[in-house]
Amino acid sequence: MSSFSRREFLAVGAAAGAGLVIGFYLPHGSASCAFAPNAFLKITSDGKITIVVARSEMGQGVHTALPMILAEELEADWKQITIEQAGANPTLYGDQQTGSSASLRISWDPLRKAGAAAREMLISAAALEWGVPRSACVAENSSVVHAPSNRRLSYGHLAARAGGLPIPLVPPLKDAKDFKIVGKPLPRLDGSSKVDGKAIFGIDLRVKGMKYALLARCPVIGGTVLSFDDKESKKISGVGFVGRIGDSAVSVVADSVWAAMEGRRVLNVRWDEGRNKDLNSAAIVDVLKKSAANKAATLYSRGDVSKVAGRRIQAAYQTPLMAQAPMEPGNCTAHFRGSSCEIWGPMQWPPDVRDAVAKAVGLDSDQVKINVTLLGGGFGRRLDHDYAVEAAMVSKAAGVPVKVIWTREDDMRFSSYRPASYHVLSGVLDGKGWPAAFSHRIVEPSINTQKGFPGSSPEVDADLPDEASLIYSLPNALVEYVMTVTPITPGYMRSVYGLETAFASESFIDELAAATGKDPLEYRLHLLAQDEDIKYFDTIWKTARMRGVLQMAAEKAGWGKPLPAGHYHGIACFGCFGTYMAEVVEITMENDQPRVHRVVGAIDCGQVVNPNILEQQIQGAVNFALTNALRAQITVEKGRVVQGNFDDYSPIRMNEAPAVEAYFVRSTEAPTGAGEPPVPPLAPALCNAIYAATKRRIRTLPILG
Repeated sequence: MSSFSRREFLAVGAAAGAGLVIGFYLPHGSASCAFAPNAFLKITSDGKITIVVARSEMGQGVHTALPMILAEELEADWKQITIEQAGANPTLYGDQQTGSSASLRISWDPLRKAGAAAREMLISAAALEWGVPRSACVAENSSVVHAPSNRRLSYGHLAARAGGLPIPLVPPLKDAKDFKIVGKPLPRLDGSSKVDGKAIFGIDLRVKGMKYALLARCPVIGGTVLSFDDKESKKISGVGFVGRIGDSAVSVVADSVWAAMEGRRVLNVRWDEGRNKDLNSAAIVDVLKKSAANKAATLYSRGDVSKVAGRRIQAAYQTPLMAQAPMEPGNCTAHFRGSSCEIWGPMQWPPDVRDAVAKAVGLDSDQVKINVTLLGGGFGRRLDHDYAVEAAMVSKAAGVPVKVIWTREDDMRFSSYRPASYHVLSGVLDGKGWPAAFSHRIVEPSINTQKGFPGSSPEVDADLPDEASLIYSLPNALVEYVMTVTPITPGYMRSVYGLETAFASESFIDELAAATGKDPLEYRLHLLAQDEDIKYFDTIWKTARMRGVLQMAAEKAGWGKPLPAGHYHGIACFGCFGTYMAEVVEITMENDQPRVHRVVGAIDCGQVVNPNILEQQIQGAVNFALTNALRAQITVEKGRVVQGNFDDYSPIRMNEAPAVEAYFVRSTEAPTGAGEPPVPPLAPALCNAIYAATKRRIRTLPILG
């Protein structure tokens, strides 16, 4: 076990009676990267234990799961735990991104070590106070007990003394068999506040003197403001300011949301529609198809697919632009004070928001204070910073604290989107029908490159190593990527490249199975039969673990057993963010459309921290993915996004939601991601079920588009 330096653990003795504060490093990025600076545990003299959470809560449960990890090693009484949301401080917390299903996998080791270090210091403090050997003392339930005499001292009592003790460099960690908190279905710490309305989301926030603002933006993608006439807007009661914000928007600031909406409605703006005024969806798809012939970057290669002869099967798959469409529309509150700026809002990347706001309003980053609220959904949309920058610029221009509100139509039409993609797949079958060669060419814009985060390779998007894996034992295989450019702003969306990669590859695996008359489950199990470690960039994927979830999902779904009349099922599996996921989808066909009745999901994400939260994650991801597969599609006509609300970008309704059964592999491996991995297998499993029912192959999403 590696030791920790004094820079990695920081004990701070605060004012008299304040207690014990422990800081700990959180790693930035993958396990191979250096640890970023720290977050804090605080125990006060009254026994209150506060854990600062440096990740954003958007329904995925980090406000409960992350404190559980630290509390486990601390031997804390869970009833005494309170949480505090961190602001933006990359010096302490690293990049603070809440995305890539990284919160648990990045935080697992440092949170455990932080809790263990605090526990050991508290035990030492008790031994000193009693004047007994340290070995005679044990920590339990937020107290230290002297075993021979059964004397007990609370953590609150010991906090001040513990704060002055040396910090253990290599604190002993508990064995998984001794966990009392981790692995238990504890209620969420934020549950009651969401039920009684005390929880504060960005759209709920109020600050003293706050005004409301809506922005008029050019309806054509990339268009700018030529001029505007605000005479009619200023006639609306409550409108106090109308002004240009940057090159592409005009803000209307008022005493109420309604007044701001009315002021914007009558605002007269002349737009420069720019070069995208004739852009349409067909042109975007045409670029992707033509780019498929361009030079590709190799993501994964084994053997030589070009030298394999035999029966060849080929297919092309396509996915559209998609919107994240969180239930809470865009919003952010800002107060520019001249030499400082304060921001309140729902955000997935606080330091990025801080730095972007600082640049936009002419301040240094340390002059911008970030307050992270709860998020009413994120799905990657709030990894961007545009809504916060707008709010800061409006506050600076209007001279008052301002909450910028996006309507649902704003949120739908001026967003960043999951890029459209095109996939060319080819398989060569041997004499027994097994794939002797398999190739997959992914043609898609680079989200990170277009956002200014090109990564280490100019030809490969930095997210592809996490989201475009191939976990089958194949003698010859090739996965390639052709980077394209689009005038549509690409955005991160739950599972990012995983959804489209899995839709193409797992649907095509079914095509190969069907071409040889083999059962889709048995076909996959054959390709996973040999225990093998498959290296894909920095990740080592294990065929045995994928085989395990595939078998679990199939068994729980009753694969191979008779289904009710008219029912059909499909299966798919995929690995992303270090996690293995398999799903079985059961459907009927009604009026030539699929009706999904049941989805059975099995996941191997290492040590499960909270089974209830994991089940909720899988249920939510399945329904999110079902919307994407069935209906989600952003189209463009004359440079304008057509869809504007949930009538023409319709999520599945309650009466359409299937029964979702969630199962997990019991494991003591370090936890990996759970929020995004259940998304990719849904679309191919559903399309494979449709093929089983109709012998019609779906190669373009959305299914009902």
